Amino acid sequence: MHATFPTTMMDFFRKSEGVWFTQRSVHHFDSAGDESGESNLFVSVVAKDDPRTKAVCEQQGIDPARAMGGASFMWQANEDTETPNPDNAAVLIDLPDDETGRSGKLLRDRGYVEKIPVVSRYWFGQDGILTIDTEYDKNQGQERCWFITDDFRVRVSTVRMMNGVYLMTYCSERRCISESMLAQMLKNNLARAEG
Repeated sequence: MHATFPTTMMDFFRKSEGVWFTQRSVHHFDSAGDESGESNLFVSVVAKDDPRTKAVCEQQGIDPARAMGGASFMWQANEDTETPNPDNAAVLIDLPDDETGRSGKLLRDRGYVEKIPVVSRYWFGQDGILTIDTEYDKNQGQERCWFITDDFRVRVSTVRMMNGVYLMTYCSERRCISESMLAQMLKNNLARAEG
């Protein structure tokens, strides 16, 4: 079963909403330790009129009226049963270039590579792949993400320092299905089998 590809950032955020199980493989090109592992990613949509939208825009000196809304991301180790640590979180706000929404800027209250507010550029390719480029003070990051199915997606990223590529990451992410979603899927399959 193939996915329908989002073509705007807000569609991407809505399609990503929920909890994802992430398997991550990290390749360092220096002597740093292995950061590969498994984690949970919590994604929720942030509305245009949410106070976080205004706060992130004002932090970057941007008029909040230009924002379409955004998303909040939190992550934790897979086996961690505690509430996610707010230090492992970020809010991204969408500022599309035009009415098509296929490209634009993402305002982030906290970067992944350097923990500072940052502005990224994004665009959606005709193949459904989202590309995000981020310029930090000392690094450049690029992330590409695409849905294989509605409940499985892939992310790859690189971090480049002045002297070349520092690390590459590959993530496969599977949506965690709730009990109610599982019951509905079973009901749909039984109805298909009987029909």
